[in-house]
Amino acid sequence: MDEAFLRHLYREHHRVNKLPSPRLIADWLDGILQFLFPEMSELRFETEQAFRQHYRTNDLKLFTILDALAEHLTVPADEIRSGFEEQLPAIHATLIEDAEAILAGDPAAVSRVEVITTYPGFYTLAVHRIAHCMHGLGVVLLARMLSEIAHGKTGIEIHPAARIGRRFCIDHGTGIVIGETVQIGNGVKMYQGVTLGALSVQKEMARTKRHPTIGDRVVIYAGATILGGDTVIGADSIIGGNTWIVKSVAAGSRIYYDWRVPERPVK
Repeated sequence: MDEAFLRHLYREHHRVNKLPSPRLIADWLDGILQFLFPEMSELRFETEQAFRQHYRTNDLKLFTILDALAEHLTVPADEIRSGFEEQLPAIHATLIEDAEAILAGDPAAVSRVEVITTYPGFYTLAVHRIAHCMHGLGVVLLARMLSEIAHGKTGIEIHPAARIGRRFCIDHGTGIVIGETVQIGNGVKMYQGVTLGALSVQKEMARTKRHPTIGDRVVIYAGATILGGDTVIGADSIIGGNTWIVKSVAAGSRIYYDWRVPERPVK
């Protein structure tokens, strides 16, 4: 091994020693999901005291994670922890609505328990809503690490800054990409392979709205691509599979491709 290269790598390892262990982050995330949803938990608690102790033990992992991220934080760790804990009831309530929306929107789903324990769309949403909370509290690096755990497990990529409304239904889901500045309304349903992305922009525009806005009760079928920060899909629209959209669509629209004229969209 080249000595200069070895010393360089050692210095790089030393430089990132303070970053939290990816395994610790995954363990904390699993603990939070199991706390919120007993259907996901391998543990059964005989007493409320045991349940509370389990939560406190998992909570200590968050402090360890935040301590390792101290150089990346703009507010004290205890404020972040308190802010996250305050938002947990709302996160849980929203995820129950998501589970019910998936159950209602997928004829193959037979129970909420099945949705919570087996549906990749629900798992990804659960992780996203936790990551989105952390992003809002200023723990951006942790939020990205959480979103990549879900991405790796499900093939669904949602940037933690994306704003997703209530009762979001992901059916199947593999290959979905939802960008940083996406805004999604309430009651939206989305199938696999959908991209809500940006048109090519310069790096200097990174802080601008680059991704589309999706109105309430929109349905987006498999393989659709919707691009651009000025693109708005109006409420109650249906976007057909394999469509390519870079301009706004009025409320109540039906957008699809006629297979007989594949190069021309038809409303």
